[in-house]
Amino acid sequence: MPPLFHIILHEPEIPNNTGNIGRTAMATGCALHLIEPLGFDTSEKACRRAGLDYWARLNPVQHQGWPAYLAATSAPSTPRRWFFTTKTIRPFWNVALHPGDHLIFGKETRGLPDSLLAQHPDSLVTLPMMQGERSLNLATAVCAAVYEGMRQCLASGDLTLNPQGRIQPRP
Repeated sequence: MPPLFHIILHEPEIPNNTGNIGRTAMATGCALHLIEPLGFDTSEKACRRAGLDYWARLNPVQHQGWPAYLAATSAPSTPRRWFFTTKTIRPFWNVALHPGDHLIFGKETRGLPDSLLAQHPDSLVTLPMMQGERSLNLATAVCAAVYEGMRQCLASGDLTLNPQGRIQPRP
């Protein structure tokens, strides 16, 4: 089964968040992409020490910067990309998410760069929050987005649940 979604972390800084997001990706059949520089080590030794026994199965793709990610993911066709940010008012559930979409999240301390957001104004989405509150934890935001996307794909018939309640592509 191809990945349900591609979760893109742009310069993530906190290894625990990335580990939790990796676990969400495994549980939901998503691919994980990490755009460098990273704020932590992803060597086999570091992952083993952190107890990430699923990391090798997850097989996250690391890209040496945004241009490398674009080069690796634009052929043969450009995927739909959604940029999650607090700098827009469009709720993410107001867009129709489809299998194969790329869900892009920024670093924990600053989010996505303004220059990147300015290049994609029609693809910006947010998770609404109470006025004056800080943004959600990155792992929480990714999980919310993936499960809303999964809900949409089930409602549209792009996915189904098998008799055990596990997701599968439409037969």
